[in-house]
Amino acid sequence: MTTGTFCVNCDNPVKKPDEKIQLNTTFESNGEVDASKAVELMAGMGELISKMNGTSAELSVGKGVDGVIVRKTNPEELDEVSFAYMDPNDKLKIVEDAKTLETFSRSISVSKEAFEKVISSNITIPYAAVLRFLNMTRDENNSTILADEVVAIEMGAEIKNLTEKISINFKNVKLDKQFPNCSSWNGEGSKPKWTLEGCETIVEGQTIKCRCSHLTFFAILLTPINETISSSDLNTLTMITQVGCGASVFFLGIILFMYFLIRKTKASTATQILIHLIGALFLLNLTFLVNHFVADLKSPVGCEIMAAVMHFSMLATFSWFAAQGFHLCLQLYSGGNIAITRYVLKVAVFTWTLPGIAVIVLGILRKYGELTIYTDNPENNVAMCWITDNNVHYIVNIGYYALVFIFTFSTVIITMSWLFCLRRNKSASPQENRSGTSIVIILGLCCQLGVTWGFAFFAYGSFRVAATYIFTILNSFQGFFLFIYYFKTTRVGPGGAAAKDGSGSTNSSVSTLKSGLESVVNPYVSFEKQKGM
Repeated sequence: MTTGTFCVNCDNPVKKPDEKIQLNTTFESNGEVDASKAVELMAGMGELISKMNGTSAELSVGKGVDGVIVRKTNPEELDEVSFAYMDPNDKLKIVEDAKTLETFSRSISVSKEAFEKVISSNITIPYAAVLRFLNMTRDENNSTILADEVVAIEMGAEIKNLTEKISINFKNVKLDKQFPNCSSWNGEGSKPKWTLEGCETIVEGQTIKCRCSHLTFFAILLTPINETISSSDLNTLTMITQVGCGASVFFLGIILFMYFLIRKTKASTATQILIHLIGALFLLNLTFLVNHFVADLKSPVGCEIMAAVMHFSMLATFSWFAAQGFHLCLQLYSGGNIAITRYVLKVAVFTWTLPGIAVIVLGILRKYGELTIYTDNPENNVAMCWITDNNVHYIVNIGYYALVFIFTFSTVIITMSWLFCLRRNKSASPQENRSGTSIVIILGLCCQLGVTWGFAFFAYGSFRVAATYIFTILNSFQGFFLFIYYFKTTRVGPGGAAAKDGSGSTNSSVSTLKSGLESVVNPYVSFEKQKGM
């Protein structure tokens, strides 16, 4: 370590540090400032205080890292300390005049209250170290940071819940169709995990003001307009989702109650598979309902568990969509006679285990945590517990569902073509209009196979908002639709799924047709029975 001394002009409100401290440390890794080394540097600020000769020092660390330390030698004379610079290539300066501070494009102010809290923490010599890191390691989401500038503030004690908040101002900023969000990172982990907690974002023209109640690493994250949603749309979609998921939980719970407690006949294979799907959907809707409340607790461990459980239930739901399609195809292929021993058990073990393995792996890799949903107004941003790595989301969720969708949608097309062919080849019944029943069958088939989730693929570009609304409405009320479908196809009575067929066996609870689309009876009725009609 080497030190040098600057000449200080006491009459100038813009002051240079009394001395210069050079740290011979390399922070670059693959062209970026290593975030973990930045944390170590901030943790060692207290050791530099004892080696200072003056009341302030410039820190020259290396490429992309510099800063200033100011110490208060007289604890009785505590006051706010401000630092400022014109651009990322400019050195940080100490500014003592508020009007002069306004002339700088970048400024950081540490409040008097922060120093008072340092004194109350038994720190002998209070100090404030402000460092600037350019091009720091990106987070898991590869978030865009304004000017690639990360500011860190260290005072040797844990400072939080400030009423006189830390002020960080960026002026003359051209957002270029992007929304700014003042974010912080507590220094845990090898990569930043930015959060909006404790920071307020104020946008006034080309000026961005961050007001934060704690000390840590700070950055302004930029979110493209096409990745945000308007506050009004978010509120509306949230209301639809809460009502829809609440209704789905209620009606799916009724189905499970009917199946386990008041069912009097042995369930068919198709019904058992449907009940597994309903169980997965019940868990998915329930976890989604409570997710927001868990996120508000600000418990990292609780949020990770919440995200993992919800992700498991979603992957399990996708898997049971595929299992429904597989079972339907197998029924059509085998003429309704499946000779596989313990068929449902084998399907269930595979379908529940596969999502579990994926979730355990992602949990070990720490891919779960708090995720922010950005709006056009940073004050209305919403946090939820979910996957924090976009790449994982696209590969595991979007990629997996894409495969499921291709399979299930093909199954729907094949099944509906077969059903309509049957109807066209048989004489139409003049007794009653079955159009309502036909709609129930089509809607039920789409819900069972998860086709409605396909609207997520269209939630881009100009169709993004409309597709999001359609996706939210259909999938939030999916449990309600399945209840109508289940009730319609399992009611006891003539033509109901609980009626006995000619061989004395109980028909399935999940639907198809005796003759084309004329009546709902058994979705997996054998071709042999259809030929005999």
